[in-house]
Amino acid sequence: MDNFDIIVVGGGAAGLMAASMAADRGKNVLVLEKMHQAGLKLRLTGKGRCNLTNTAPLKEFLTHVGSDSRFLRNSMSVFYNEELMQYFEQRGVPLVIERGKRVFPKSGKSLDIFLALIGDLEQRANVTIRKNYAVQAIDTYTDDEGLRHVCGVRSKSGSIACSRVLVATGGLSYPTTGSTGAGLRWAEELGHSVVPQVPSLVALVSEPRPEQTLQGFQLKNVSLTVRTNDGKELCSHFGEMTFTDDGISGPIVLSASRIVSRHLNNGETLKAFIDLKPAIGRDELDRRLINDLNQNGTRLFHDALRLWLPAELVPTALKQLHIEYYKRLNQINGQERRRLLDFLKAMPLTLTATHGYDEAIVTQGGICLKEINPKTMESRLVKGLYFAGEVLDLDADTGGYNLQIAFSTGAAAGRNM
Repeated sequence: MDNFDIIVVGGGAAGLMAASMAADRGKNVLVLEKMHQAGLKLRLTGKGRCNLTNTAPLKEFLTHVGSDSRFLRNSMSVFYNEELMQYFEQRGVPLVIERGKRVFPKSGKSLDIFLALIGDLEQRANVTIRKNYAVQAIDTYTDDEGLRHVCGVRSKSGSIACSRVLVATGGLSYPTTGSTGAGLRWAEELGHSVVPQVPSLVALVSEPRPEQTLQGFQLKNVSLTVRTNDGKELCSHFGEMTFTDDGISGPIVLSASRIVSRHLNNGETLKAFIDLKPAIGRDELDRRLINDLNQNGTRLFHDALRLWLPAELVPTALKQLHIEYYKRLNQINGQERRRLLDFLKAMPLTLTATHGYDEAIVTQGGICLKEINPKTMESRLVKGLYFAGEVLDLDADTGGYNLQIAFSTGAAAGRNM
């Protein structure tokens, strides 16, 4: 008969790290993964390159985290980026630091990160990994004092007893990798509050839809600002973005989505503005426009737009500016010049929705942090029940922050179960 100290439900980044830490303490650990392989989502991260952490100081790191970032101070004071990098380097995975303090395996292959984790566990006599095993519920009992305790997990094939269970089943993102929200349902069944979930780090849908010439076109060194319909600024990001067939994507759009996703999924529409010339102040750009108009007075407007815009943006500009196609530049009046200036400094879009969980990098929302001990990841409501990773109400920007959260919370649970 099996005799396990700890059951880890979910073979992703948080679950595998927790199993490793618990095994270091001599615990007999069972990892249950419902898919045919563990770590499927881990292998997809960073477009298959696995941006596993960021070398930013902790204070800076926490500014990139949503919800209550203070929750992470305890776990990250023990197991942060240096400890994580050392963990993988000791297991034969050389790492490199790239632009934006992002850390990747030197090979550029996320598979190397997964193999280091799973290989470490498979060599241990006190770790068992069972795949194709779908947990249906967490078994508990209530003691004489009314306190609830974990006593195992249940599946179609029966129950497995233990006194410690870690739920590391992820959120709702990339459901084909096994993240279908099961852990969130179990938490609710056991009395936990769950913050409603929305897709995060995800492409956005816009109106009007991008012109065909724009679809797939990338803008670099631009600023994206998103406002509510009453003018309140929600966020502003500088960097790269890409037009899609139904809206916008790319690094700064994904970062913006973390702030705006909940608004859009609540049925709001938002105003987005792209500053195509963020390095030039509005007054200076206006002076340059006046100079260009004077020096190129006989050029036709539709042709002269290439002075200020890439060719891919010209059809969109012509449609939005309402300036006569064959008008010569020396005929452009002050009002028309200001419309051109407005377009260059604040090209408008209306955001109407996000893409779904099948494309979202992470899930926003999850188990309420107030009900979890930040030092141990143990439930404050059920003794012996632990949570780690994306199942918690924690999400962050792109750049290695989300995986570090998974590894740090998983390590905290594994060291304390």
